Amino acid sequence: MKTIELNIKWQFLQMEELDDKERVAVEKAIEATNNSYAKYSNFNVGAALLLEDGSFVIGANQENAAFPSGLCAERAALFAAQSLKPQCAIQMLAIAAKNEHGLTAKPVSPCGACRQVMIEVEQRYKKTIEVLLYGTKGIYKIHSVEDLLPLCFLDEDMNQ
Repeated sequence: MKTIELNIKWQFLQMEELDDKERVAVEKAIEATNNSYAKYSNFNVGAALLLEDGSFVIGANQENAAFPSGLCAERAALFAAQSLKPQCAIQMLAIAAKNEHGLTAKPVSPCGACRQVMIEVEQRYKKTIEVLLYGTKGIYKIHSVEDLLPLCFLDEDMNQ
């Protein structure tokens, strides 16, 4: 038997420690929470993408009474970006969330379905996507989506 260890590093930062682009991305993610339609969960999530051309695309979660018909903020933003500017790689993804008490204190992490879409976008452009997870008590800065989804399933896995 062989034991393999995975090591993942991320930074824990405060808003004032972010560079200008990171700060704007987080602010846009926070603003995007206002575009959420979360009638059932009352959990409003916003996402902001910084594209390589310097533009931003935002997304917000959209719920539906037929629960599988809703969409997370991350995928809403990613699919919008891919539809609007398919030639443009994504450099950064910021995520923020709020509930009935306001913005969450702890950073919110993307669900598994969003992580799978995120890793495929990263692989599509062959460029890492920096991920910023916002909470009022601090921000997680993750270098790459691959750090959020180790042992991920990719197209190449189907051809081995």
